[in-house]
Amino acid sequence: MKGYSMGNRTLVAWVGATDWASMGNELGSQTKSQVEKAIGRSVRSSDDGGPIKSLLREERFDSIHLLNNYAKSLEPAFSKWLGKDISFYHPQKFKNPTDYSAIFHISDTFLTELFEDPTTRPTELCIHLSPGTPAMIAIWVLLGKSKYNARFYQSYQGENSVTEIPFDLDLHIRDVITKADAAFEHLRARSPDKSNGFSDMVGDSPALKEVIDRAACSAIRDVSVLLLGESGTGKSRIAQLIHNQSRRRDKPFESINCAAIPEQLLESELFGFKKNAFTDAKADKKGLFERADGGTIFLDEIGECGLALQSKLLSVLQPLNELGLCVRKIRPLGSLEEKTVDVRIIAATNQNLIQQVETKAFRLDLYYRLAAITIKLPPLRERKNDVLKLGNHFLAELNVNFSRDDRTFVPKSFSSDAIAFIRSHSWPGNARQLYNAILQAIVMTGRNKISRSDIEAAVETNPKENSLGFLLQDVELNKGFCLTKYLELIQKQLLQRGMDESQGNKRKAAELLGYTNWQTMDKQLRKLDIHFGR
Repeated sequence: MKGYSMGNRTLVAWVGATDWASMGNELGSQTKSQVEKAIGRSVRSSDDGGPIKSLLREERFDSIHLLNNYAKSLEPAFSKWLGKDISFYHPQKFKNPTDYSAIFHISDTFLTELFEDPTTRPTELCIHLSPGTPAMIAIWVLLGKSKYNARFYQSYQGENSVTEIPFDLDLHIRDVITKADAAFEHLRARSPDKSNGFSDMVGDSPALKEVIDRAACSAIRDVSVLLLGESGTGKSRIAQLIHNQSRRRDKPFESINCAAIPEQLLESELFGFKKNAFTDAKADKKGLFERADGGTIFLDEIGECGLALQSKLLSVLQPLNELGLCVRKIRPLGSLEEKTVDVRIIAATNQNLIQQVETKAFRLDLYYRLAAITIKLPPLRERKNDVLKLGNHFLAELNVNFSRDDRTFVPKSFSSDAIAFIRSHSWPGNARQLYNAILQAIVMTGRNKISRSDIEAAVETNPKENSLGFLLQDVELNKGFCLTKYLELIQKQLLQRGMDESQGNKRKAAELLGYTNWQTMDKQLRKLDIHFGR
């Protein structure tokens, strides 16, 4: 059996006790004594050749890497005995040769380093299964049939052969995952327009389905929900739908934009006030919490609240658990008495609250009080397949409204070039920008068909168009700013997104992120401590 391929054909193996004993049997009494001390048993006359030397007599390799868990002092003699240039790898000693966890960590680390170094990266990885313990063999098979694509060799009674292992572990794992995914997807395969209570959500992208699934689950329980997402992604609509599908659907749904009301007035809007509590308080007024008793309050743009109001909200949002998760006590301004209300909280923000917590602009304890469940609404650029469906929905809705108000109105439709533009544009203002662009195009065009130029003209008048300046405009450059850390943060977010979108498949993630090989990406993942599902 002869074989050789151009490149770096690499053999890896553990050095087993039989290999050491075979060397001791051939090299005389002094070496024999050293070997017996190292392997903890006597050298026998049957120790002849050993599996590694047997394979190297017949098979040629460009490089040989041996994992040695015995005495390092014997390595020069072993290389000379084999007649080959050997690279030895010295794992930390482990007492139990059946410790699968330790063996896996050692073997995987060794192979990762081998592939990451351009000077040692194999063009063909060959693994010798015969040396070592059964646990070592099992780990080699697992790694060689999944994470690393390897050719296996075995030696038996002086005969050497390529060992075909009759299954592909990677395919089996993918098959199991695919079947599990298929079963899960069958449960969530309903298009959003068929999902009970969420018929107004237009689109069928996986990102939107995820939002609807989480919203539908959160509607069942009386817990606080925090909606995260850019402006225009539909946070207020989702909040209304969660309320509509909850057991509170027949009770009030009160909403307030925390960014639209001066903070000194926001407290009175939320908690109400008594007559004469301040100059303009001519009569008692109920606040949102009291008006929403039994129902839901939607606190939009919660990230805009100042720390003083955050502190008061924190106190109010402390549930009286013995009475229910949503039962709370409030005190109107100017009142000495507390009132008990039963109100569920849904909050929303386009701010990065975790970052605000780090800068002490938002209270961590309030964040946890609000974020019993978090739902992240994806921007429209991550829902490419939904853009045209949403545009057609807005167009139909506006046609109906204009026709109702004006009998002479002729309903509009999109031209093919307008459709192409709608599909390809990034829509940084999300669904709100898309709606406004279509509204403006309908009003301004004198034709029955809305052209590309009609939509483009509407987009050009829209602020904050998607450019590098828009993406970076909120970055504050000051003495404490560090470009290296900022770029590392961007890299970490994109790497995490790649891992999440590939469901933890590093090869697929590397393709998504433009790496020429997944090992280079894997090095960055470990450097930045990134894992699938974090």
